[in-house]
Amino acid sequence: MIRLMLQFSACFALGLVVAGVLLIGLMFFGQFDLIHGLDLSGKPMASLALALVPETFWNELTGVPDAAANAQVQSFLQLCAGLAQVALLLGAGFFRLWYVR
Repeated sequence: MIRLMLQFSACFALGLVVAGVLLIGLMFFGQFDLIHGLDLSGKPMASLALALVPETFWNELTGVPDAAANAQVQSFLQLCAGLAQVALLLGAGFFRLWYVR
């Protein structure tokens, strides 16, 4: 079981690297509509995180007063959640490709 979790974690880490390179490539080629779509895909998860986690956590983490209502904090969290979704999909694909028979 531990081996399985370690293998999936490695695949997820590789998925994060590929997602980051993909984001850099999208910025390099000026595909900001796709980046905006990625940002929108992370909006529900980011809104949930901002609503469920106490506000003092976000204030201490960011150093911004009333961080949960700050547009920049929301946008950054949305982009991170969108990238995590892409990395999870890529990681699941890598795991299936390499470890599932």
